[in-house]
Amino acid sequence: MPIAVALVDNVPDDAHVVGVPVFAGRTSPAGAGPEPDRAYLAERGFEGKVGETTVLPGPGGTTLVAVGMGEPDKVTAETLRRSAAALVRAAWRDAHVATTILAAAPASIDPALAAQAVAEGALLASYRFTTYKSDPKACRVESLAVVGQGAEADQGIQRGVRIARAVALARDVVNEPAAAMTPRRLAEIATQVAEDEGLEIEILDEIAIVNEGLGGLAGVALGSDEPARLIRLTYDPPGAVGSLALVGKGITFDSGGLSIKTAEGMETMKTDKSGAAAVLGAMSALPALGPLVKVVAIIPASENMPGGAAVKPGDVLKIRNGKTVEVLNTDAEGRLVLADGLSLAVEAGVDAILDLATLTGACVVALGRQIAGLMGNDEGWTAQVREASERAGESVWPLPLPDEYRKLIDSDVADVKNIGGRYAGALTAGLFLREFVGDVPWAHLDIAGPARSDDDEGYLSKGGTGFGVRTIVEAVTGFRAP
Repeated sequence: MPIAVALVDNVPDDAHVVGVPVFAGRTSPAGAGPEPDRAYLAERGFEGKVGETTVLPGPGGTTLVAVGMGEPDKVTAETLRRSAAALVRAAWRDAHVATTILAAAPASIDPALAAQAVAEGALLASYRFTTYKSDPKACRVESLAVVGQGAEADQGIQRGVRIARAVALARDVVNEPAAAMTPRRLAEIATQVAEDEGLEIEILDEIAIVNEGLGGLAGVALGSDEPARLIRLTYDPPGAVGSLALVGKGITFDSGGLSIKTAEGMETMKTDKSGAAAVLGAMSALPALGPLVKVVAIIPASENMPGGAAVKPGDVLKIRNGKTVEVLNTDAEGRLVLADGLSLAVEAGVDAILDLATLTGACVVALGRQIAGLMGNDEGWTAQVREASERAGESVWPLPLPDEYRKLIDSDVADVKNIGGRYAGALTAGLFLREFVGDVPWAHLDIAGPARSDDDEGYLSKGGTGFGVRTIVEAVTGFRAP
């Protein structure tokens, strides 16, 4: 059951648990309500680090949760997000929770953004994927009263609730096993989202995919009994002042094809649809948030399996834009379906393109599990995406696309090949994608690392994270045509 989050003037009488902010050094901000016993906190080893919590008795039979906020002059929206998440985890089994965390927000943080961060952190921390659990240990928190004032803060909470719901949708899509979340099922969910939210939708089946010249998507799907789908969603508000295309990699399961992965390597390959999930999640929120930007979302969805008809190393595929690709490794399939998606995005005549994909293990090696790689062909547009990620609290890091590495994807028999050798794998993958965007400003997020969490930590739950949803929403909201 989702937590009901509301802005209130004071801590409600029925609150079972009250979360109060405590800075490093065990000091509390003005207006934070009942101050926890400092001696008790010291005795418990509580230092006030961000996300640290300690439970202690409160007035009137309530329970206080001291929530660490770190140094007062270093509190950010991400601090508020993580602290709200920590409170929900500490109050996991209590129905009615209140918090005065907003009192710790410095004047430099916009009140709407501060309230949004609290709502996001609380709701995302409460997420659990329990569909297949016979005895789910779900969060029992029913309501969170956020003490604060002002129309801006109230609007921020509503925005945070809607964005968290979009992230939860993305997490659900990622966490569903491959047998349940096939390309056809993904298309059904996208259709339901479109109907619920008032989006335009078009679905291409396996026959239309071939007829439309989507050779990359059609080729990747050859090895599977499950047919591919091309999903196109459109958000087109009256008075739109710009246009943006989103492309999300939707490999619902990746065995590697004939270049087959190890058994261990396949254990989490349902996660390979994370780019598609992020795009779908973000699109579900746009009508409610109302940005004045036309957004076209393109999701090429397929399995990558080693069936008898599968693409073989050395085969050549023709992409929608007419370029040919020599497939030397069938486990580099994501870039093949994205090539078609990016080609369609160019044809849509948009001002800019953003794609998201769990594309390369090389990016995970370079940046780890918490940071996505950012590449692109336009400095102004990639800077916008990075700014959006910072506002969203999702870490990205710029990576280059060196022209001198372009020769690494030269093919002897086709226009390009789909791998570039042992080194710089994330960069050569980006250079490959650049072949299909022409002169349109384009940014690529390789989310292979942060798309999945191995632990319950902060506002992340083990499994799919929904990484990218919040960045997309911020990129659309603040979009300026390059």
